[in-house]
Amino acid sequence: MQPKILVIDDEQAILDTIGILLRGEGFEVIALQNGRDAVDRLGEIDPDIVLTDIRMPSISGIEVLSAVRRKDPEVPVILMTAQASLQSAMKAVNEGAFYYLQKPFGNDDLVALCRRAAETRRLATENTQLKREIKRRNGGSVPRPTGKNRGFVDIVKLAETVAPTDSTVLITGESGTGKEILARYIHRLSERADGPFISINCGALPENLLESELFGHVKGSFTGAVRDKDGLLVAARGGTFFLDEVAEMSPALQVKFLRALQEREIVPVGATEQVRIDVRIIAATNRDLEQEIRRGTFRSDLYYRLNVITLLLPPLRDRMEDLPLLAEYFLRAFSADHGSLALELSDEGMAALMRYDWPGNVRELENALERAAIVSKGATIGPEALPGRIKDPTPAPLVSDRPPTNPTLELVERAYILWVLQAEGGNKARAAEVLGIDPSTLYRKLNRYGMSEA
Repeated sequence: MQPKILVIDDEQAILDTIGILLRGEGFEVIALQNGRDAVDRLGEIDPDIVLTDIRMPSISGIEVLSAVRRKDPEVPVILMTAQASLQSAMKAVNEGAFYYLQKPFGNDDLVALCRRAAETRRLATENTQLKREIKRRNGGSVPRPTGKNRGFVDIVKLAETVAPTDSTVLITGESGTGKEILARYIHRLSERADGPFISINCGALPENLLESELFGHVKGSFTGAVRDKDGLLVAARGGTFFLDEVAEMSPALQVKFLRALQEREIVPVGATEQVRIDVRIIAATNRDLEQEIRRGTFRSDLYYRLNVITLLLPPLRDRMEDLPLLAEYFLRAFSADHGSLALELSDEGMAALMRYDWPGNVRELENALERAAIVSKGATIGPEALPGRIKDPTPAPLVSDRPPTNPTLELVERAYILWVLQAEGGNKARAAEVLGIDPSTLYRKLNRYGMSEA
């Protein structure tokens, strides 16, 4: 594949000469007269090498160098100048220039320099790919989400399929289902794995502070803004930005974030100039965004912009076959972190976990097992070490004389299963047939609802 070189000079004659020379030597050449235009198009052009004049009307070659370094520090930048000075040479080196070339220069010297830069770029790319492959083979710092439930496995496979792309991802599911873990897993498998993973919870900050954290601010834009500050969308350059609980964002802030998604530009608080951003966006919410749109609390245009790829994580109660795997994983991790004996659950302890409904999902399970590991007197964890709500749950009534105005889906399901069981005289096989589910699914639901004796 031909090395792609971006040549920037405000003199067309120089561009023409260099273009003819380097194309004849096997380079793909993109020539631009305007440095500002070149900086704006860096993401589109994605050059292997940049060759730029230092003195230009729009922006200087040093500014081009800084922009290239922010986008990809591995791209060699060669600076050209007809007015060389020790000061400018030192500045170029300090900024990370690959070479400082004084005009006029010989054709052979330029070709040899560009070939050396292309080889440097090739080796850097191979090194990055090798590091990424090693990281993937070794499991990286974020493990593959654990589970064998068919629906959950399908979601993880879809996440692995979309990870190498730059598509926006929306992860939905109840609190505690592992949305951030899945987001980090996607980041680790992406082409941005070597870049930062930065997250923010939109529900954790007031609106004005959230805006400043997202977009940054300039000095004096509000009380306490004593200096310019980059926002997290800029800090995540070259990586992934995880926006948790996106439904908590105010309508006014939704408008600004929508523009950032569409234009890939932001305006810091108090600023007038736009700043380009280069991030992959993953958003998450535990709310039904379509319902929030009907209520008027979430913008439909932002929803459709976020909803490119949607991953719905099921609650733990709908993937109880994964609970033993998750429990083993958490206990093994706790033992490794604390240098303790290998921990395991007794049959009675596991039975208690399987009976519980897990409204807090995987996060609640992790916390419960950490607590059990701490208070347990031996390597085997029994029900006595589990929190009281788990080892001795109080079953909720299936029906009530005063049902809630808006019954939950779970309450309706419990009542309906009981009604079908009673209608079929307690015959579970017939009840499962009427309900349209497998008998094993019915038994699991009966255990979950404390109706196994029904």
